[in-house]
Amino acid sequence: MSDFPNLVSTGWLAENLRLPELRILDASWYMPAENRDAFAEFKSQHIPGAQFFDIDDISDDHSDLPHMAPDLEKFVSRTRKLGIADGTKVVIYDGAGIFSAPRVWWLFKLFNKADVAVLDGGLPKWIAEGRNVTSTMRSPRDRHLTLSRRANWSKTVSEVAQSSKLKAATILDARAPERFAGSVPEPREGLRAGHIPNAKNLFFKDLLKADGTYKSVDELKAIFKSKGVSEKDPIITSCGSGVTASVISLGLELAGYSNHALYDGSWSEWGGNSLLQVETGAEL
Repeated sequence: MSDFPNLVSTGWLAENLRLPELRILDASWYMPAENRDAFAEFKSQHIPGAQFFDIDDISDDHSDLPHMAPDLEKFVSRTRKLGIADGTKVVIYDGAGIFSAPRVWWLFKLFNKADVAVLDGGLPKWIAEGRNVTSTMRSPRDRHLTLSRRANWSKTVSEVAQSSKLKAATILDARAPERFAGSVPEPREGLRAGHIPNAKNLFFKDLLKADGTYKSVDELKAIFKSKGVSEKDPIITSCGSGVTASVISLGLELAGYSNHALYDGSWSEWGGNSLLQVETGAEL
């Protein structure tokens, strides 16, 4: 789709910060229990020129599930207002390092925007290196943007259920081991504890170094291989609500795996549907 990388370093961004075709998005999002206001933090400090991408707002208005992917018309309308156009390149970061930014990367790829990258290490690494932040807010100009929805980049609950039953895909669950095992209550009220039958647990943080950046390509390949991931077989990523599953999706892309899709409803949908089977216990 593009020669633009899926991941860029803080050094690269610092060198290219003033490129006229570059757009920067702060895609910070936090779990409710963290009691963090992502937009308030953005207003307080952000990378110069950045706009705020609200994951909860730019989502499907007709779904009861959290921040499901919006339809094409809404995504185009909202991202145009952020200054995103056909010729722009987009770099996305978040306030946790690598957490919610890959979700927005996944959304742009869902709608076939090619030149989109995640900032490796995010805002924490940028600040730790002493790079400039600002509280100045800018109002971008609405630009022309033509997108289309990509096929086979997301999976529905019925597709995941079929893959689970037939073991037709490797299902990777990005949640913490205790949530996967069902040994702790789910953070969202009303959800059963456990995991999708035949899923494998790959905690998203296992793909990251201590400084919050992605591990090397060789390390990522070794991790995926240890989970039985094959370049030939389909892969489905899942988590609590489609956010950290995207961390795995980006990791797969970096490691050269192309046959993967994200279960957008994730555990918020599966765990809340009593008709769907749930397994508990650690991965065998």
